[in-house]
Amino acid sequence: MPLLQIVIVSTRPTRKGPAVAAWFEQQARAFEGFDIEMVDLAEVGLPVFDEPEHPRLRKYVHPHTIRWSETVDRADAFVFVSPEYNFSTPPSLLNAFTYLSTEWAYKPAAFVSYGGISGGLRAQQDTKLTMTALRMVPIAEAVCIPMFTTRLDADGRFVSDERLDASAKAMLRELARWTAALRQLRG
Repeated sequence: MPLLQIVIVSTRPTRKGPAVAAWFEQQARAFEGFDIEMVDLAEVGLPVFDEPEHPRLRKYVHPHTIRWSETVDRADAFVFVSPEYNFSTPPSLLNAFTYLSTEWAYKPAAFVSYGGISGGLRAQQDTKLTMTALRMVPIAEAVCIPMFTTRLDADGRFVSDERLDASAKAMLRELARWTAALRQLRG
């Protein structure tokens, strides 16, 4: 089965992304179209880009880059669980993208975004520009969670509803289609 990496983007100590990601992981496992791997950029711990060579050469010298390359290389598709920072892409995600080049190519990506009134939609749109430069294929289907803090219970768990669950299922179906189609380009 293809490998879907669910990437927790926020790295702040007070972040809520893991709660949203835990909900989405349940949705993805119930879908049964992917093997699932959780990737937390806070645990990956990449410093600001520090490789001496351009990533397209894959001449990595730092162990953290080699591990990151291996992680991204084994994925067939991605879902980025991402907040919106200043109407834009979180710096942790831009940095993670910058470290690599060919490892991202010809793989589909989708978003579970969260934030205030826009639900992270502005960050999605901004991030898609970077993705296409890396030859990733961002799909149109997404899960946007506006005013997401109102969906956290007293224990900090994310509480979904039928609309969000249906959005997740629709996104996973489309992501599976693109994953199968793009596999030939990576062959």
